Amino acid sequence: MSDLINFEILKFYKVPQKKILFLDTVHPCLQQKLEALGYHCEINIKDPVREIEKIIHRFFGIVIRSRITLDKKILSHAKNLKFIARSGSGMESIDVNFAHKKGIFCINSPEGNRNAVAEHALGMLLNLFNNINRADKEIREGKWVREKNRGLELGGKTIGIIGYGNTGSAFTKLLQGFDVKILVYDKYKNLKETNPNEFGEVAIGNKKERKIFTSSLKDIFSEADVLSLHIPLTEETIYLVQEVFIKKFRKNFFLINTSRGPIVKTDDLVKNIKSGKIQGACLDVIEYEEGSFEEIGRGKLEDGRQKSEKGSWSGENGKWKMEDGKRESGKGSWNVEESFEFLKKSDKVILTPHIAGWTVESYRKLSEVLAEKIKEKFHGENEKE
Repeated sequence: MSDLINFEILKFYKVPQKKILFLDTVHPCLQQKLEALGYHCEINIKDPVREIEKIIHRFFGIVIRSRITLDKKILSHAKNLKFIARSGSGMESIDVNFAHKKGIFCINSPEGNRNAVAEHALGMLLNLFNNINRADKEIREGKWVREKNRGLELGGKTIGIIGYGNTGSAFTKLLQGFDVKILVYDKYKNLKETNPNEFGEVAIGNKKERKIFTSSLKDIFSEADVLSLHIPLTEETIYLVQEVFIKKFRKNFFLINTSRGPIVKTDDLVKNIKSGKIQGACLDVIEYEEGSFEEIGRGKLEDGRQKSEKGSWSGENGKWKMEDGKRESGKGSWNVEESFEFLKKSDKVILTPHIAGWTVESYRKLSEVLAEKIKEKFHGENEKE
């Protein structure tokens, strides 16, 4: 009976009148868990920024995916906001530095979909290596072509991984089941110190072999047959993969991008696929996506600006700006129609619509992770639900 009384006290007295605003659709278990902690949840998945600005002062917390950018302007109105919970990994739609200055706790949940992203990356690569999309299409067209669809084996290849956070480490774990050499580079981690048990010998049958190596970019440029990106979108990583970067690779190579589209300059990617320097690409993300990730930008390039149904893309000083789902960049213009049409038609490219990490299981896990982090931060580690 005491447990029931404590729960009722928690529900009705511990956090009275504290409201959570849901700006995007997430798994309903998050709302259920927050309400069990005593919060009142309100759903607003349609109003634009100008309307959210008028009501944001009422809320203790916000739950978001990518529909709206929480920049300095809107956060300046958030007088009572204590946390922003982002369902997913990337935080580029939040002005995290400004939020921290205001004492707003910023939470994300990469643990919730890291395995899904890793499996998707591996699936795309195996699909590309074995010409599965092309062979399937040909059979449906009445063609039975074998020699042209002779594939490649992953075994014996060297895989370069840039970024060893949640998804990079999960992808590395999957790759250990293959006869590959894995080179891992993370600019912001001393991996031998932070992950000492993950770099060394791996059991292969009755033997132990070293398969995972901490690496430099120079080593990846020299040895990699495949490059996989697992890094956030920041000012430093915008157009990381462009002409100069690509030309540093000694071998022709395959590219996987399941992180953020603007990390790869599409025009340079297309140019190097045409030349054979990039032998193929697995792209779950592309730089033409809208800020919400729900649609791809449509329209023609005019005077260096890509006109889109949802906004425009341009900018200054090489920085990205996001307002009401719009992104802007000053690092170059896009030949959108030509480059994207090439990617759509090329059998050297696998495209998916930003669905790495978008599984039935991860949908729930993302919300469970957020609920646990909010509970731990504001209700203590040992608080019972």
